[in-house]
Amino acid sequence: MEAELQQSFDRAAEKREDLDYLEERLAHPDTLLLPLWKGDVFTRNDALLLVPRGEAETLVDRAAEIVWLGYYGGAPCFGVDVTPLQAPQEIASLRGCSPTQLRALLARLPTSQIELSMFARALLLWHQRTQFCSVCGHANQPRKGGHVRICGRTSCASDHFPRTDPCVLVLIVDGDSCLLGRSKGWPAGMYSALAGFVEPGESLEQAVSREVLEEVGIEVEALRYAGSQPWPFPASLMVGFVAKARTRTIRVDPHELEAARWVTRAELQAPEAHGFFVPPPFAIAGRLIAAFTAGTLEPFAT
Repeated sequence: MEAELQQSFDRAAEKREDLDYLEERLAHPDTLLLPLWKGDVFTRNDALLLVPRGEAETLVDRAAEIVWLGYYGGAPCFGVDVTPLQAPQEIASLRGCSPTQLRALLARLPTSQIELSMFARALLLWHQRTQFCSVCGHANQPRKGGHVRICGRTSCASDHFPRTDPCVLVLIVDGDSCLLGRSKGWPAGMYSALAGFVEPGESLEQAVSREVLEEVGIEVEALRYAGSQPWPFPASLMVGFVAKARTRTIRVDPHELEAARWVTRAELQAPEAHGFFVPPPFAIAGRLIAAFTAGTLEPFAT
């Protein structure tokens, strides 16, 4: 059965090097396990599945990787990767459960479960993609509760740490309008704030200006940090900005975007009536667009 606990999550990083403690906790029947399969979590009755260790003997035995996540609701919690299984429901504790894309759940999971699940997904996908040392090619071994991988070749012994790729996202404003774009492959009609990855050797602000100029040919000014959001699909951190448009003429780069358009607050009050929709509020882009629509974005300095 799913564990019903208070909604709190503590990463407990101080426990990552205590191997005796981790082994003891992993064997304890009250410890919680968060299983993932090919990056998907499991749900039962539309709720995130957390399995007590006492009900999950086979789950641990069949795991490709197990990582220490911390304490959820005061209980020790580990992420468990069961990706190698062709049919994960063959494990008793997963019968009747459905693998579910995490991003489809973000609008309805409690904040602590979102943080827990994103943490587990990012770590386990990193393990899948870091099996071998990038320095010498030898097999890596997990250490520190799954938060480090170390090359198994003594003469190399290189440390490998989970990576996070910074990605800037910007809502460009010009008076009563904001600029939205859409990428190929998005659901029909979906528009959002512009985004792109930070390149080596540039600041976040430089990345915003470069990406906007590349994608839509518009110059921006008065950049203002607006918040961030982890986005482990597979390993990004979205860093949000608001910026003022210095120019207005759109020149879409078809290699970057499918389309871009200026939209007014009035259109954003009922976007479907104008042939588009925007991300929901759980996404940082959705929050910025909602704030612009409501007129609650902090004004630009004059």
